[in-house]
Amino acid sequence: MKNSLKVERAKQNLTQAELANRVGVSRQTINSIEIGKFVPSTLLALKIAFVFQTTVDEIFTLTETDWI
Repeated sequence: MKNSLKVERAKQNLTQAELANRVGVSRQTINSIEIGKFVPSTLLALKIAFVFQTTVDEIFTLTETDWI
């Protein structure tokens, strides 16, 4: 799964730690999502989208390998 989390954070001038605090996870979790090592739960994805005032599919997109 691809994501634009780092870009969205930059637009709002948020650090990983600040975003993590807002959605109730660790900074390491945000880092893992950004680098593609961790796929967030539906609840976490919704919280992240809420922080950025956008939709989940604007931040997270499926790749071809996600279908395999």
